[in-house]
Amino acid sequence: MSGQKQGIVDVAIIGAGPAGLTAAYLLSKRGYSVTVIEKDERYVGGISRTVEVDGYRFDIGGHRFFSKSKEVVDLWNEILPNDFIQRPRMSRIYYEGKFYSYPLRAFEALFNLGIVRSTLCMASYVKAKAFPNTKVRSFEDWTVNQFGHKLYSIFFKTYTEKVWGMPCDEMSADWAAQRIKGLSLGAAVIDGLKRSLGLNKKPNDGMETKTLLETFRYPRLGPGMMWDAARDFVVAKGNHVLMGHSFKQLAQDAKGNWRLSATKADGGETVIQARHVISSAPMRELSARIHPLPQTSLEASNLKYRDFLTVALMIKSDDLFPDNWIYIHDSKVKVGRVQNFRSWSPEMVPDPSIACVGLEYFCFEGDGLWSSSDADLVELAKKEMAILGLCNPEDVVGGAVVRQEKAYPVYDDSYAANVEAMRSELEGKYPTLHMVGRNGMHRYNNQDHAMMTAMLTVENIEAGARVYNIWNVNEDAEYHEAGDEGEQEKIVVKVTEDQAAALTSERDVPTRVTSAADAEPRKIDKAA
Repeated sequence: MSGQKQGIVDVAIIGAGPAGLTAAYLLSKRGYSVTVIEKDERYVGGISRTVEVDGYRFDIGGHRFFSKSKEVVDLWNEILPNDFIQRPRMSRIYYEGKFYSYPLRAFEALFNLGIVRSTLCMASYVKAKAFPNTKVRSFEDWTVNQFGHKLYSIFFKTYTEKVWGMPCDEMSADWAAQRIKGLSLGAAVIDGLKRSLGLNKKPNDGMETKTLLETFRYPRLGPGMMWDAARDFVVAKGNHVLMGHSFKQLAQDAKGNWRLSATKADGGETVIQARHVISSAPMRELSARIHPLPQTSLEASNLKYRDFLTVALMIKSDDLFPDNWIYIHDSKVKVGRVQNFRSWSPEMVPDPSIACVGLEYFCFEGDGLWSSSDADLVELAKKEMAILGLCNPEDVVGGAVVRQEKAYPVYDDSYAANVEAMRSELEGKYPTLHMVGRNGMHRYNNQDHAMMTAMLTVENIEAGARVYNIWNVNEDAEYHEAGDEGEQEKIVVKVTEDQAAALTSERDVPTRVTSAADAEPRKIDKAA
């Protein structure tokens, strides 16, 4: 273990999100010298930060604290031992003035849709099962095969295209396969009929294969509370978290040490010398800022991201609805999801007579929504809440806008090859450069998975070799929905060992079909 000598720190970390601060926390705990740079001038936590306006706190996207990893759960408890609360989990889908359980309960959905539309849905489902598409490559192909075209168009197409800003027939099928697991329409309808006859009294979640969480833990002042505490620990150990510092350039000298430069908010520049660099910056940005440019910079430049913004409204009402969030499957409005911050934690909302909700709009940085003024976005949110029948615009007493760039790495049909090309080059050329986290690895993983990539990276730094393959950390959404917290006693896997189910993330990623020879889906190599 080495300390700080001649201005060289042991580890420089790009980004103070969950991955970056987890690494900084663990390295500081073990006595390493660490400097973290973060471009936000006020908040740490990245997409897991909590923004505060006039005492109202906004969670950027909604972050449930649940993990099967005992290491992650233990670390959460260590960083924030006395501030977790247990909250009920509830979310629904809104479609044409009615609410549907989420995950979807097929029998309930058919009942709410009415006889005529339900008949069309079932006919469409039967047709899909009788004549399935045998060359599945897109989200649309996969979902129509599972549910029929009618239910796909009602419950999957509109919301998915709002989130990702691309047609469902251009989105890879792996996204559907990992997001919509365990629901069998036929089994759920039969189950519903049994219930109507009193023949089945088991809890009906529409999903026989797993039990969804009914409650979850949550920091009482939002997820940013966790990362504020991690930052404070790092600083208390004599290390540095430099706010308002934007990553500018990264280069390695003849001795193998790194020179990391960052532009300060006031226009100045900070230079950090380090033996190791951990990057949670988007892969596209990392590639463009390494000197000399990697050969795979072109592949990295093709990686895409989806951005979003939250419009928070303060509304005269003790509460509007009990859900933590509502998915809006309605083409009449642009909003994709509505968060209810009091349902996450009562302490997020300081006035009991005021409800605070966050309308989430998915967009691309620089497009019409992103570039709209805050005032125009607040007016749009008020109008759409009225269209949805969720509140009277006259009851809105305040509003605020929070923008989040690069919220979601886009899984198009070339992302896997582009990521693998950059990963292979950088890891092969630079053994002391480590990519971690959601954007650092261009993987749509959960907060605990991002943390695990950082935890394994710290182990690799201490070992002086890539003992653990962080690319095997699983980002499967079902992982976050089912099972017991902390049930995996140890979920780290050495490269030379067999891969454990909790970490394996081999995924089917079909590419565009251009000929019969290309019709088979391509799998990512899960080997190190």
